[in-house]
Amino acid sequence: MVSLSVYVHMKAKPGKEKEVEEFLMGGAAIVEQEPGTIAWFAIKEGPGNYGIFDVFENEAGREAHLTGQVAKALFAKAPDLFSEPPEIRKPDVLAAKLPK
Repeated sequence: MVSLSVYVHMKAKPGKEKEVEEFLMGGAAIVEQEPGTIAWFAIKEGPGNYGIFDVFENEAGREAHLTGQVAKALFAKAPDLFSEPPEIRKPDVLAAKLPK
């Protein structure tokens, strides 16, 4: 059962929206290689506002994700793509419905 999550909020620099979307869509293939990441979503909240939401069964899975390839790439590209540093939150999951 998932009990932990990560939510990352990002604001694209003007004119960088397409690059942000391409980067986020490319992240899915990398996250597929993370067995501790149970579900991963890249989302567009509105013009220039993006997010990543993922869930984990334990802290080890969450920490592996936060120190993994997507996180490294995100922070390497952050100064070029985002108007401010990505905001990372670590909420607990109270309830979830996932595919079986």
